[in-house]
Amino acid sequence: MAENQIINEMQFDVLREIGNIGSGNAATALAKMLNQKVDIKVPKAALLDFNELPQAVGGEETIVVGILLTLSEDVEGMMMFIMKIEAAYNLIEKLMFMQVDRNGSLDEMQMSCLQEIGNIITGAYLSSLSDLTRLTIQASVPYMAMDMAGAILSVPAIEFGKLGDKALMIEAEFGEDAANEIGGYFLLIPTMASYDAIMASLGIG
Repeated sequence: MAENQIINEMQFDVLREIGNIGSGNAATALAKMLNQKVDIKVPKAALLDFNELPQAVGGEETIVVGILLTLSEDVEGMMMFIMKIEAAYNLIEKLMFMQVDRNGSLDEMQMSCLQEIGNIITGAYLSSLSDLTRLTIQASVPYMAMDMAGAILSVPAIEFGKLGDKALMIEAEFGEDAANEIGGYFLLIPTMASYDAIMASLGIG
């Protein structure tokens, strides 16, 4: 999405609906993993400048887990799923039935568990986008990192800042209370041509 490309209200509503459906599918996938019902609050959608993204997830120094995929075929660009570290701890504990040392680093098995969760959640999101648009979307092998939000989010800014200055952020909260939060943030950053392809596939100019 280039700087001179204006997003009108109808186009943003479509992007928000894509986020709603994607988050719902991600919640369903998560429920199957955990073998329990997963409630989802109404996702919040925003179209943000890259420099606004760290603040949106709690600030540049907030520790997060980021799972990054590059997209190809009919939709090119990047997608990220970001979890605050507390949400990551909660997910590991629910899935592995174990207490996590919240003052230490995660071990290899716990990191592998998080990566698998990320694979399934992002896969569910991209599948819903593909089904809705009838576009072919190929995702790379996910790359996962745990670091401060400012460092994690510098990657899409550097890689895709030359293509546009906006990212669609969908905040999805799974669970009933903050103490058991297992939500995160989806970032969809298509190239300008891919953004146009998404809109055209839905009959919106």
